[in-house]
Amino acid sequence: MSYFPENALIIQSDRSVLLDVHAPKATQAQDAIAPFAELIKSPEHIHTYRLTPLSIWNARATGMPVTSMVEALQQHAKYPMPESVAQEITALGQRYGLTVLEREGASLVLQTADQPLAELLCRHNQVNPFLKQRLSDQAFQVDLADRGVLKQALLAAGYPAEDLAGYVVGNPLPINLRNETLAGQPFQLRPYQKEAADLFYQSGRVQGGSGVIVLPCGAGKTMVGMAAMAAVQEQTLILTSSLTSVRQWQRELLDKTDLPETAIAEYSGAHKDTGAVTLATYQILTYRPSQEEDFPHMALFRDYAWGLIIYDEVHLLPAPIFRVTAELQARRRLGLTATLIREDGREGDVFALIGPKRYDVPWRDLEGQGFIAAAQCTEIRVAQDRDRQMEYALAQRRYQFRIAAENPRKLNIVKELLRQESGHCVLIIGEYLDQLKQIAETVNLPLITGKTKQQERDHLYTAFRQGEISGLVLSRVGNFALDLPDADVLIQVSGKYGSRQEEAQRLGRVLRPKSDGRCAKFYTLVSTRTCEEDFAQHRQLFLTEQGYRYLIEIGCVAKTEK
Repeated sequence: MSYFPENALIIQSDRSVLLDVHAPKATQAQDAIAPFAELIKSPEHIHTYRLTPLSIWNARATGMPVTSMVEALQQHAKYPMPESVAQEITALGQRYGLTVLEREGASLVLQTADQPLAELLCRHNQVNPFLKQRLSDQAFQVDLADRGVLKQALLAAGYPAEDLAGYVVGNPLPINLRNETLAGQPFQLRPYQKEAADLFYQSGRVQGGSGVIVLPCGAGKTMVGMAAMAAVQEQTLILTSSLTSVRQWQRELLDKTDLPETAIAEYSGAHKDTGAVTLATYQILTYRPSQEEDFPHMALFRDYAWGLIIYDEVHLLPAPIFRVTAELQARRRLGLTATLIREDGREGDVFALIGPKRYDVPWRDLEGQGFIAAAQCTEIRVAQDRDRQMEYALAQRRYQFRIAAENPRKLNIVKELLRQESGHCVLIIGEYLDQLKQIAETVNLPLITGKTKQQERDHLYTAFRQGEISGLVLSRVGNFALDLPDADVLIQVSGKYGSRQEEAQRLGRVLRPKSDGRCAKFYTLVSTRTCEEDFAQHRQLFLTEQGYRYLIEIGCVAKTEK
């Protein structure tokens, strides 16, 4: 058997790919397979990738030929690649584009590669309802309104459509990026931000204009969104996860583009304004008076000539937004996220309805270039006292996690960490309000929850940014879109079961690069001999896949690594 020791890849017949990070050609191999292989985990020595239908179709949607995928694997393999893997990649890759959606007058045409595929699809339970008049042996008429749901159905059938139906023209929006901020600081896009925006827009070609940009928290996804707006030059609807995020987008747009304040409107619980650029929250759009009634604010999508819709934190899209997005396939759509992981498993819907992944970059790569802060992650395991452990043992399973999460001994660990990290900018974040209230009162720091009025939230965030307060205690409202660049220590006292996306978002709160280059610190407190240990391990998966390691401390004394 041939053997190439300088190469980095071991390709296995189950479509997993192992990358030896110490091999001489490891970096070249990593760059070669990143566009079409899904990273599963990346600890110290061996990284594991998997070749999945979605990862291969994502690459095909960005124009990568199947032959390039096979050649990349063959070129960097230590041992000959199993022939079955090459065959499966080829078979999966060639499925993309066997169905093509094109615009024809007031309707769409689904064109299939051959008559047998047309027969197969017209008998498919999920695809058939959206196929109208048969135009030829290989073509079907499709209603414009069914563009999105048909793409979902075709993906489920294993024949993802290449959507070449193009986009309607939205109302014009003259917008340019500034060369310097309002404060007079020089401003220009970082190279990866410009590349991401270019890969999304693709000079206006029909192959571009829809898709997802994946960048770490703190890497400037907002800048990519603004660059996309400057490329499209059409009125834009921006959807965000919170009112705090709305205000942050507004600040960035005013600071780094030439848009006047009058061009930017807020559509929220407090204001129902629309403008050339409208900022709205997922919460207001998914509000309805009762389960039996319609969503009264969804008309915002349909009643205005948007040329671009930006979905911030696209991994959080609620089901009603997916449904309305299925109707909006004629609008350009940009998704922004730190991770495409969805705990509900709907990554395929993101691909079908928002678009393929256009750009992704490993977190540690940006850290190495100084674009995000280095981070030290520590898991502190805290024993429960005898009575609490007995309460846990006797509790019904559904209550055990909360008992473990609210372990009273965590309070002493928080106090010790605050003493240890004195002089730093600290965020304390958790899941349960009673626990957070007790911590806030004990350590004398302000508490921000979902019930805190927006004006008070903004006041506290500003005080934190200006150094007037050294720390904040946050409920789940701290998970997303907080612009607190000086925060460098985060203490997680409890989390949402095993949510990998939440762990990544919380670390992201402290990843903005620091002016003095200091390292960020992320502490997570876990009760020993409880289910919280298992959930913590699952929560950490995404970050360990990105190359972060957790130092383990037992009662803040003994140390080991995992």
